[in-house]
Amino acid sequence: MIPVATSARATRRVLLRRLAAGTTLGALAGCGFELRRPPQLAFTSIALEGFAPHSPLAAELRRTLAGQVRVLDDAARAQVVLQALEDRRERSVVASTAAAQVRELTLRLKFEFRVHSPAGRELLPKAALLLQRDLSYSESFALAKEQEEAELFRAMQDDVVAQVLRRLASIAP
Repeated sequence: MIPVATSARATRRVLLRRLAAGTTLGALAGCGFELRRPPQLAFTSIALEGFAPHSPLAAELRRTLAGQVRVLDDAARAQVVLQALEDRRERSVVASTAAAQVRELTLRLKFEFRVHSPAGRELLPKAALLLQRDLSYSESFALAKEQEEAELFRAMQDDVVAQVLRRLASIAP
């Protein structure tokens, strides 16, 4: 049998938790919280050119842009042309032990681009995006660190795509 004082204390705790949860939900509902949406683009078609044949960045840009505009292969038929000048991933050793074992890496993703009309009119001047992440490394966890490296490159790629979309939203063809 449960003592009456313990039961009342438990009921009071439950009521206080419900009150706190209700207050939190009410505050969020009234604060104007809204999920971030992709920026609205002022054009209906775009062509991507200058990317390597199997560039993961080009594939992600194509996938993201396809939700809002038509992504064309023929630059002459598009309203806007996004030209990749440089799309490079780098991995460099920053720190190593006396036995020449790698302890820390720096990952870099560099994307340089410009946006123009099919006629050649410059809509966005040449811009360079450079993202860099540090990664500790241990040879005993090589497979896990390889997966972590791939995940960091994917996250940097997502950041680059978001930044490119924001810049594309600022132009009007």
